[in-house]
Amino acid sequence: MRIGWDAVDGTDVVAPGQRLAWPKTVGLGMQHVVAMFGSTFLVPVLTGFPPATTLLFSGIGTLLFLVITGNRLPSYLGSSFAVIAPITAATATHGAGSALGGIVAVGALLILIGGIVQLAGTAWIERIMPPVVTGAIVALIGLNLAPAAKANYEKGAVTATITLVLLVLSLAVFKGMLGRLAIFTSVVIGYLVALARHEVDASAIAHTAWVGLPHLQAPSFSWAVLPMFLPVVLVLVAENVGHVRSVAQMTGEDYDSLMGRAIASDGLATLLAGAGGGSATTTYAENIGVMAATRVYSTAAYWVAGVTAILLGMSPKIGAVIASVPPGVLGGVTTALYGLVGILGIRIWVSNRVDFSQPINQIVAAVPLIIGIADYTWALGQVTFTGIALGSVAAIVIYQVMAGLARTHGR
Repeated sequence: MRIGWDAVDGTDVVAPGQRLAWPKTVGLGMQHVVAMFGSTFLVPVLTGFPPATTLLFSGIGTLLFLVITGNRLPSYLGSSFAVIAPITAATATHGAGSALGGIVAVGALLILIGGIVQLAGTAWIERIMPPVVTGAIVALIGLNLAPAAKANYEKGAVTATITLVLLVLSLAVFKGMLGRLAIFTSVVIGYLVALARHEVDASAIAHTAWVGLPHLQAPSFSWAVLPMFLPVVLVLVAENVGHVRSVAQMTGEDYDSLMGRAIASDGLATLLAGAGGGSATTTYAENIGVMAATRVYSTAAYWVAGVTAILLGMSPKIGAVIASVPPGVLGGVTTALYGLVGILGIRIWVSNRVDFSQPINQIVAAVPLIIGIADYTWALGQVTFTGIALGSVAAIVIYQVMAGLARTHGR
Protein backbone atom coordinates (compact mmCIF):
# COMPACT_ATOMS: atom_id res chain seq x y z
CA MET A 1 0.00 0.00 0.00
CA ARG A 2 1.23 3.47 -0.84
CA ILE A 3 1.82 5.48 2.33
CA GLY A 4 1.89 9.27 2.10
CA TRP A 5 1.30 11.70 -0.75
CA ASP A 6 3.43 14.04 -2.84
CA ALA A 7 2.63 17.66 -2.01
CA VAL A 8 1.67 19.79 -5.04
CA ASP A 9 0.48 23.37 -5.53
CA GLY A 10 -2.78 22.34 -7.19
CA THR A 11 -2.51 24.45 -10.33
CA ASP A 12 -3.56 21.44 -12.39
CA VAL A 13 -5.02 17.99 -11.78
CA VAL A 14 -4.16 16.51 -8.37
CA ALA A 15 -3.62 12.75 -8.76
CA PRO A 16 -4.63 10.11 -6.16
CA GLY A 17 -1.03 9.88 -4.90
CA GLN A 18 -0.72 13.64 -4.51
CA ARG A 19 -2.21 16.16 -2.12
CA LEU A 20 -2.63 19.87 -1.69
CA ALA A 21 -1.53 21.68 1.48
CA TRP A 22 -3.20 20.09 4.49
CA PRO A 23 -5.58 22.99 5.22
CA LYS A 24 -6.91 22.73 1.65
CA THR A 25 -7.00 18.94 1.85
CA VAL A 26 -9.04 19.09 5.07
CA GLY A 27 -11.43 21.52 3.40
CA LEU A 28 -11.84 19.20 0.42
CA GLY A 29 -12.44 16.26 2.76
CA MET A 30 -15.18 18.21 4.54
CA GLN A 31 -16.67 19.02 1.14
CA HIS A 32 -16.87 15.31 0.35
CA VAL A 33 -18.73 14.74 3.63
CA VAL A 34 -21.25 17.45 2.80
CA ALA A 35 -21.71 16.04 -0.72
CA MET A 36 -22.51 12.54 0.54
CA PHE A 37 -24.44 13.61 3.62
CA GLY A 38 -27.80 14.37 2.06
CA SER A 39 -28.17 10.92 0.53
CA THR A 40 -26.38 8.93 3.21
CA PHE A 41 -28.48 10.13 6.14
CA LEU A 42 -31.74 9.66 4.23
CA VAL A 43 -31.33 5.87 4.06
CA PRO A 44 -31.34 5.29 7.84
CA VAL A 45 -34.12 7.84 8.29
CA LEU A 46 -36.26 6.07 5.69
CA THR A 47 -35.52 2.59 7.02
CA GLY A 48 -35.65 3.35 10.75
CA PHE A 49 -31.98 2.57 11.35
CA PRO A 50 -29.98 4.83 13.72
CA PRO A 51 -28.44 7.61 11.57
CA ALA A 52 -25.36 7.98 13.80
CA THR A 53 -24.61 4.26 13.48
CA THR A 54 -24.88 4.41 9.71
CA LEU A 55 -22.58 7.45 9.56
CA LEU A 56 -20.02 5.70 11.79
CA PHE A 57 -19.86 2.60 9.58
CA SER A 58 -19.87 4.75 6.46
CA GLY A 59 -16.66 6.39 7.67
CA ILE A 60 -15.11 3.09 8.77
CA GLY A 61 -16.02 1.52 5.42
CA THR A 62 -14.40 4.38 3.52
CA LEU A 63 -11.12 3.97 5.41
CA LEU A 64 -11.18 0.19 4.86
CA PHE A 65 -11.78 0.75 1.15
CA LEU A 66 -8.73 3.01 0.93
CA VAL A 67 -6.54 0.50 2.78
CA ILE A 68 -7.65 -2.55 0.79
CA THR A 69 -7.25 -0.77 -2.57
CA GLY A 70 -3.71 0.25 -1.61
CA ASN A 71 -4.56 3.93 -1.09
CA ARG A 72 -4.75 4.25 -4.88
CA LEU A 73 -8.48 4.42 -5.61
CA PRO A 74 -10.36 7.53 -4.36
CA SER A 75 -13.84 6.66 -3.17
CA TYR A 76 -16.39 7.37 -0.46
CA LEU A 77 -18.71 4.60 0.72
CA GLY A 78 -22.13 6.02 1.55
CA SER A 79 -25.51 4.41 2.21
CA SER A 80 -26.95 2.42 -0.68
CA PHE A 81 -30.50 3.23 -1.80
CA ALA A 82 -30.78 -0.30 -3.20
CA VAL A 83 -31.43 -1.71 0.27
CA ILE A 84 -34.33 0.55 1.24
CA ALA A 85 -37.07 -1.67 -0.14
CA PRO A 86 -35.77 -5.01 1.21
CA ILE A 87 -34.97 -3.47 4.62
CA THR A 88 -38.47 -2.02 4.85
CA ALA A 89 -40.09 -5.32 3.87
CA ALA A 90 -37.87 -7.44 6.13
CA THR A 91 -38.36 -5.13 9.12
CA ALA A 92 -42.13 -5.15 8.71
CA THR A 93 -42.34 -8.95 8.67
CA HIS A 94 -39.39 -10.21 10.74
CA GLY A 95 -37.95 -7.21 12.60
CA ALA A 96 -34.91 -4.97 12.15
CA GLY A 97 -32.50 -7.73 13.18
CA SER A 98 -33.46 -9.84 10.17
CA ALA A 99 -32.88 -6.86 7.87
CA LEU A 100 -29.38 -6.50 9.33
CA GLY A 101 -28.86 -10.21 8.68
CA GLY A 102 -29.76 -9.60 5.05
CA ILE A 103 -27.19 -6.80 4.87
CA VAL A 104 -24.53 -9.10 6.35
CA ALA A 105 -25.38 -11.71 3.70
CA VAL A 106 -25.06 -9.06 0.97
CA GLY A 107 -21.62 -8.12 2.29
CA ALA A 108 -20.45 -11.74 2.41
CA LEU A 109 -21.56 -12.35 -1.19
CA LEU A 110 -19.81 -9.17 -2.34
CA ILE A 111 -16.57 -10.32 -0.72
CA LEU A 112 -16.89 -13.66 -2.54
CA ILE A 113 -17.63 -11.99 -5.88
CA GLY A 114 -14.75 -9.55 -5.34
CA GLY A 115 -12.37 -12.47 -4.85
CA ILE A 116 -13.58 -14.13 -8.04
CA VAL A 117 -13.27 -10.87 -10.00
CA GLN A 118 -9.73 -10.37 -8.69
CA LEU A 119 -8.81 -13.79 -10.07
CA ALA A 120 -10.94 -14.01 -13.23
CA GLY A 121 -11.73 -10.40 -14.21
CA THR A 122 -15.15 -8.88 -14.93
CA ALA A 123 -15.99 -10.48 -18.30
CA TRP A 124 -18.23 -13.10 -16.66
CA ILE A 125 -20.23 -10.36 -14.90
CA GLU A 126 -20.79 -8.58 -18.21
CA ARG A 127 -22.01 -11.84 -19.80
CA ILE A 128 -24.49 -12.47 -16.99
CA MET A 129 -25.57 -8.84 -16.64
CA PRO A 130 -25.17 -6.89 -19.88
CA PRO A 131 -26.32 -3.23 -19.83
CA VAL A 132 -29.93 -4.04 -20.72
CA VAL A 133 -30.18 -6.32 -17.66
CA THR A 134 -28.29 -4.02 -15.29
CA GLY A 135 -30.38 -1.03 -16.36
CA ALA A 136 -33.62 -2.93 -15.81
CA ILE A 137 -32.61 -4.02 -12.30
CA VAL A 138 -31.52 -0.54 -11.23
CA ALA A 139 -34.66 1.03 -12.71
CA LEU A 140 -37.10 -1.37 -11.07
CA ILE A 141 -35.48 -0.91 -7.65
CA GLY A 142 -36.08 2.83 -7.78
CA LEU A 143 -39.59 2.62 -9.20
CA ASN A 144 -40.59 -0.11 -6.74
CA LEU A 145 -40.21 2.53 -3.99
CA ALA A 146 -42.85 4.88 -5.43
CA PRO A 147 -45.57 3.85 -2.91
CA ALA A 148 -43.19 4.59 0.00
CA ALA A 149 -42.56 8.10 -1.34
CA LYS A 150 -46.32 8.66 -1.73
CA ALA A 151 -47.05 7.46 1.82
CA ASN A 152 -44.61 9.97 3.33
CA TYR A 153 -45.77 12.75 1.01
CA GLU A 154 -49.36 12.43 2.13
CA LYS A 155 -48.39 12.74 5.81
CA GLY A 156 -47.31 16.36 5.24
CA ALA A 157 -48.33 17.42 1.76
CA VAL A 158 -47.62 21.15 2.15
CA THR A 159 -44.12 20.66 3.56
CA ALA A 160 -43.46 17.90 1.03
CA THR A 161 -44.44 20.15 -1.86
CA ILE A 162 -42.23 23.00 -0.62
CA THR A 163 -39.29 20.60 -0.20
CA LEU A 164 -39.78 19.11 -3.66
CA VAL A 165 -40.08 22.55 -5.30
CA LEU A 166 -36.90 23.69 -3.55
CA LEU A 167 -35.06 20.60 -4.78
CA VAL A 168 -36.20 21.14 -8.36
CA LEU A 169 -35.32 24.86 -8.29
CA SER A 170 -31.89 24.16 -6.75
CA LEU A 171 -31.06 21.67 -9.48
CA ALA A 172 -32.28 24.08 -12.17
CA VAL A 173 -30.65 27.28 -10.89
CA PHE A 174 -27.39 26.27 -9.22
CA LYS A 175 -24.36 24.76 -10.92
CA GLY A 176 -21.24 23.07 -9.62
CA MET A 177 -21.07 22.30 -5.92
CA LEU A 178 -24.29 24.12 -5.03
CA GLY A 179 -26.16 22.04 -7.57
CA ARG A 180 -24.70 18.85 -6.14
CA LEU A 181 -25.82 19.90 -2.67
CA ALA A 182 -29.42 20.40 -3.79
CA ILE A 183 -30.65 17.38 -1.80
CA PHE A 184 -28.95 18.54 1.37
CA THR A 185 -30.08 22.17 1.14
CA SER A 186 -33.68 21.31 0.24
CA VAL A 187 -33.90 18.92 3.21
CA VAL A 188 -32.46 21.56 5.58
CA ILE A 189 -34.87 24.25 4.38
CA GLY A 190 -37.76 21.78 4.36
CA TYR A 191 -36.86 20.85 7.94
CA LEU A 192 -37.04 24.53 8.95
CA VAL A 193 -40.43 24.82 7.25
CA ALA A 194 -41.62 21.75 9.13
CA LEU A 195 -40.38 23.28 12.38
CA ALA A 196 -42.42 26.41 11.69
CA ARG A 197 -45.46 24.24 10.97
CA HIS A 198 -44.94 22.27 14.23
CA GLU A 199 -44.39 18.99 12.35
CA VAL A 200 -41.04 18.11 13.98
CA ASP A 201 -40.83 16.06 17.17
CA ALA A 202 -37.63 17.47 18.68
CA SER A 203 -38.23 16.14 22.20
CA ALA A 204 -35.41 13.58 22.00
CA ILE A 205 -32.79 16.07 20.78
CA ALA A 206 -32.48 18.09 24.01
CA HIS A 207 -31.95 14.96 26.13
CA THR A 208 -29.29 13.44 23.87
CA ALA A 209 -25.56 13.77 24.57
CA TRP A 210 -23.21 15.51 22.17
CA VAL A 211 -20.59 12.76 22.39
CA GLY A 212 -21.08 9.04 22.84
CA LEU A 213 -21.22 5.68 21.13
CA PRO A 214 -24.06 5.22 18.63
CA HIS A 215 -26.69 2.55 19.10
CA LEU A 216 -25.38 -0.84 18.01
CA GLN A 217 -27.59 -3.82 17.19
CA ALA A 218 -26.72 -7.41 16.37
CA PRO A 219 -28.21 -9.05 13.27
CA SER A 220 -30.42 -12.11 13.16
CA PHE A 221 -30.82 -14.42 10.20
CA SER A 222 -33.97 -15.68 8.54
CA TRP A 223 -34.14 -17.64 5.29
CA ALA A 224 -37.46 -15.96 4.65
CA VAL A 225 -35.93 -12.52 4.08
CA LEU A 226 -32.63 -13.34 2.38
CA PRO A 227 -34.14 -13.56 -1.15
CA MET A 228 -35.24 -9.94 -0.79
CA PHE A 229 -31.60 -8.86 -0.59
CA LEU A 230 -30.13 -10.89 -3.47
CA PRO A 231 -30.83 -8.22 -6.14
CA VAL A 232 -28.94 -5.72 -4.00
CA VAL A 233 -25.77 -7.72 -4.60
CA LEU A 234 -26.18 -7.34 -8.36
CA VAL A 235 -26.72 -3.59 -8.06
CA LEU A 236 -23.74 -3.04 -5.77
CA VAL A 237 -21.48 -5.02 -8.10
CA ALA A 238 -22.64 -2.91 -11.03
CA GLU A 239 -22.16 0.32 -9.03
CA ASN A 240 -18.64 -0.61 -7.98
CA VAL A 241 -17.60 -1.59 -11.50
CA GLY A 242 -19.06 1.65 -12.82
CA HIS A 243 -17.30 3.68 -10.13
CA VAL A 244 -13.88 2.17 -10.79
CA ARG A 245 -14.21 2.77 -14.52
CA SER A 246 -15.41 6.34 -14.00
CA VAL A 247 -12.46 7.17 -11.79
CA ALA A 248 -10.09 5.50 -14.27
CA GLN A 249 -11.51 7.63 -17.06
CA MET A 250 -11.13 10.84 -15.05
CA THR A 251 -7.63 10.17 -13.74
CA GLY A 252 -6.23 8.41 -16.81
CA GLU A 253 -4.98 5.53 -14.64
CA ASP A 254 -5.60 1.81 -15.12
CA TYR A 255 -7.55 0.41 -12.18
CA ASP A 256 -8.56 -2.95 -13.66
CA SER A 257 -6.22 -4.73 -11.24
CA LEU A 258 -8.13 -3.15 -8.33
CA MET A 259 -11.65 -4.07 -9.51
CA GLY A 260 -11.94 -7.17 -7.34
CA ARG A 261 -10.48 -5.38 -4.34
CA ALA A 262 -12.98 -2.56 -4.72
CA ILE A 263 -15.95 -4.94 -4.77
CA ALA A 264 -14.59 -6.97 -1.84
CA SER A 265 -13.89 -3.76 0.11
CA ASP A 266 -17.47 -2.64 -0.29
CA GLY A 267 -18.54 -6.13 0.78
CA LEU A 268 -16.46 -5.97 3.95
CA ALA A 269 -17.78 -2.49 4.75
CA THR A 270 -21.36 -3.67 4.19
CA LEU A 271 -20.83 -6.80 6.31
CA LEU A 272 -19.41 -4.79 9.22
CA ALA A 273 -22.24 -2.25 8.96
CA GLY A 274 -24.88 -4.97 9.04
CA ALA A 275 -23.15 -6.66 11.98
CA GLY A 276 -23.33 -3.45 14.02
CA GLY A 277 -26.67 -1.95 13.05
CA GLY A 278 -25.75 0.19 10.03
CA SER A 279 -26.91 0.16 6.43
CA ALA A 280 -25.23 -1.32 3.35
CA THR A 281 -22.62 0.86 1.65
CA THR A 282 -21.77 1.67 -1.93
CA THR A 283 -19.45 3.96 -3.87
CA TYR A 284 -21.00 7.40 -4.24
CA ALA A 285 -21.71 9.29 -7.45
CA GLU A 286 -21.99 12.53 -5.47
CA ASN A 287 -18.32 12.29 -4.56
CA ILE A 288 -17.33 11.48 -8.13
CA GLY A 289 -19.06 14.74 -9.01
CA VAL A 290 -16.93 16.61 -6.46
CA MET A 291 -13.77 15.12 -7.97
CA ALA A 292 -14.89 16.06 -11.47
CA ALA A 293 -15.65 19.63 -10.39
CA THR A 294 -12.43 20.20 -8.42
CA ARG A 295 -10.09 17.96 -10.46
CA VAL A 296 -8.64 16.84 -7.16
CA TYR A 297 -8.48 13.03 -6.98
CA SER A 298 -6.25 12.84 -3.90
CA THR A 299 -7.05 9.93 -1.60
CA ALA A 300 -5.88 12.16 1.27
CA ALA A 301 -9.16 14.07 1.02
CA TYR A 302 -11.06 10.80 1.40
CA TRP A 303 -9.12 9.89 4.53
CA VAL A 304 -10.26 13.23 5.96
CA ALA A 305 -13.84 12.50 4.86
CA GLY A 306 -13.83 9.04 6.44
CA VAL A 307 -12.48 10.32 9.76
CA THR A 308 -15.01 13.18 9.74
CA ALA A 309 -17.91 10.76 9.20
CA ILE A 310 -16.67 8.63 12.11
CA LEU A 311 -16.57 11.71 14.36
CA LEU A 312 -20.11 12.67 13.29
CA GLY A 313 -21.23 9.13 14.03
CA MET A 314 -19.90 9.53 17.58
CA SER A 315 -22.37 12.36 18.22
CA PRO A 316 -25.77 11.01 19.33
CA LYS A 317 -27.21 14.54 19.21
CA ILE A 318 -26.48 14.84 15.49
CA GLY A 319 -28.09 11.43 15.02
CA ALA A 320 -31.16 12.59 16.94
CA VAL A 321 -31.49 15.69 14.75
CA ILE A 322 -31.29 13.55 11.62
CA ALA A 323 -33.80 11.05 13.01
CA SER A 324 -36.29 13.87 13.67
CA VAL A 325 -36.70 14.74 9.97
CA PRO A 326 -40.51 14.54 9.51
CA PRO A 327 -42.36 12.46 6.89
CA GLY A 328 -43.36 15.50 4.84
CA VAL A 329 -39.74 16.46 4.16
CA LEU A 330 -38.88 12.87 3.34
CA GLY A 331 -41.89 12.55 1.04
CA GLY A 332 -40.85 15.62 -0.92
CA VAL A 333 -37.24 14.65 -1.42
CA THR A 334 -37.87 10.94 -2.09
CA THR A 335 -40.45 11.72 -4.75
CA ALA A 336 -37.50 12.98 -6.74
CA LEU A 337 -34.79 10.67 -5.42
CA TYR A 338 -36.59 7.38 -5.97
CA GLY A 339 -37.49 8.50 -9.46
CA LEU A 340 -33.85 9.41 -10.08
CA VAL A 341 -32.79 5.90 -9.06
CA GLY A 342 -35.13 4.63 -11.75
CA ILE A 343 -33.69 7.11 -14.24
CA LEU A 344 -30.19 5.85 -13.46
CA GLY A 345 -31.26 2.52 -14.90
CA ILE A 346 -32.44 4.25 -18.06
CA ARG A 347 -29.16 6.16 -18.17
CA ILE A 348 -27.33 2.82 -18.23
CA TRP A 349 -29.35 1.88 -21.31
CA VAL A 350 -28.67 5.21 -23.02
CA SER A 351 -24.95 5.40 -22.26
CA ASN A 352 -24.46 1.84 -23.50
CA ARG A 353 -26.66 2.44 -26.57
CA VAL A 354 -29.02 -0.44 -25.88
CA ASP A 355 -30.99 -1.06 -29.07
CA PHE A 356 -34.68 -1.23 -28.16
CA SER A 357 -35.68 -2.08 -31.70
CA GLN A 358 -34.54 -5.61 -30.79
CA PRO A 359 -37.30 -7.78 -29.24
CA ILE A 360 -34.86 -9.32 -26.74
CA ASN A 361 -34.05 -5.92 -25.25
CA GLN A 362 -37.70 -4.87 -25.24
CA ILE A 363 -38.81 -7.93 -23.28
CA VAL A 364 -35.82 -7.95 -20.91
CA ALA A 365 -36.74 -4.39 -19.91
CA ALA A 366 -40.55 -4.62 -20.07
CA VAL A 367 -41.32 -7.70 -17.98
CA PRO A 368 -39.02 -6.96 -15.00
CA LEU A 369 -40.21 -3.35 -14.80
CA ILE A 370 -43.85 -4.37 -14.48
CA ILE A 371 -42.97 -7.04 -11.92
CA GLY A 372 -40.96 -4.55 -9.88
CA ILE A 373 -43.31 -1.56 -10.09
CA ALA A 374 -46.41 -3.62 -9.28
CA ASP A 375 -44.39 -5.49 -6.61
CA TYR A 376 -45.39 -9.01 -7.61
CA THR A 377 -44.86 -11.56 -4.83
CA TRP A 378 -44.37 -15.31 -4.86
CA ALA A 379 -44.49 -17.36 -1.67
CA LEU A 380 -42.51 -20.58 -1.60
CA GLY A 381 -43.06 -22.17 1.80
CA GLN A 382 -41.92 -19.63 4.40
CA VAL A 383 -39.89 -17.70 1.84
CA THR A 384 -41.56 -14.82 -0.02
CA PHE A 385 -39.97 -13.36 -3.15
CA THR A 386 -40.89 -9.71 -3.64
CA GLY A 387 -41.10 -7.64 -6.81
CA ILE A 388 -37.46 -6.55 -6.73
CA ALA A 389 -36.17 -10.11 -6.36
CA LEU A 390 -38.57 -11.54 -8.94
CA GLY A 391 -37.93 -8.71 -11.40
CA SER A 392 -34.15 -9.04 -11.09
CA VAL A 393 -34.25 -12.79 -11.62
CA ALA A 394 -36.62 -12.30 -14.55
CA ALA A 395 -34.24 -9.84 -16.22
CA ILE A 396 -31.31 -12.24 -16.00
CA VAL A 397 -33.23 -15.39 -16.94
CA ILE A 398 -35.16 -13.84 -19.84
CA TYR A 399 -31.99 -12.41 -21.35
CA GLN A 400 -30.00 -15.64 -21.02
CA VAL A 401 -32.83 -17.80 -22.39
CA MET A 402 -33.62 -15.52 -25.35
CA ALA A 403 -29.94 -14.95 -26.17
CA GLY A 404 -29.24 -18.68 -25.98
CA LEU A 405 -32.18 -19.56 -28.24
CA ALA A 406 -31.16 -16.85 -30.69
CA ARG A 407 -27.61 -18.26 -30.89
CA THR A 408 -28.97 -21.79 -31.35
CA HIS A 409 -31.10 -20.67 -34.29
CA GLY A 410 -28.38 -18.53 -35.78
CA ARG A 411 -30.19 -15.22 -35.14
